[in-house]
Amino acid sequence: MNRRTFLGRAAEVGGIGGLVGLAGCAAPIAPQATEETAGDEPTDQDEATPEETTGEATATEGTTTDEDGGADGGETQSVAMITEGSEYYFDPIGLFVEPGTTVSFVNESGAHSATAYAEGTGGAEETRIPEDAEPWNSETLTEEGATFEHTFEVGGTYDYFCIPHKTLGMVGRIVVGEPGGPAEGSMPPDGDVPESQRIVEEGAVSYEAFSE
Repeated sequence: MNRRTFLGRAAEVGGIGGLVGLAGCAAPIAPQATEETAGDEPTDQDEATPEETTGEATATEGTTTDEDGGADGGETQSVAMITEGSEYYFDPIGLFVEPGTTVSFVNESGAHSATAYAEGTGGAEETRIPEDAEPWNSETLTEEGATFEHTFEVGGTYDYFCIPHKTLGMVGRIVVGEPGGPAEGSMPPDGDVPESQRIVEEGAVSYEAFSE
């Protein structure tokens, strides 16, 4: 997912005495007024140009904000991958995002992966992501703080799992835009996740809240 401002300095006004006889030059020009005028005009012009250029570049990168302050695409959300005693989980376990959002999977403790339920991906035996959606597989991240990012472009429901802890129930769900696709109407084969409608209504469902 560089502004520079150049300030010009006005040149000193000289030779006024030799031009007194010329028409329109009889009145002496105050040096201070000349410096302010010469200094202000280039500054306004120079500042306007980088802002306009930056705005165009930002729009291309998809990180401009709308009038309400929300991200107009390109926003990033995070999901933690955690080992806590004998528990292995994603937090939040349920997350709602808009299409075009990038999700950063962060390995907070232990060794984990974030892998889509797409047949043949990371050992998955069935597909639980929308048709035409791009599957992802971070492989196992072993370093604390290691991250993996995936951008969700296609709307629908995505179920995913951790390769080392899939059989221990480490699964998660992301709803993009609105629920839909093969994951709807059933739970992942290796564990439970929040219902899609709850995820949409709450925006994010923490592992603790879901486990209560």
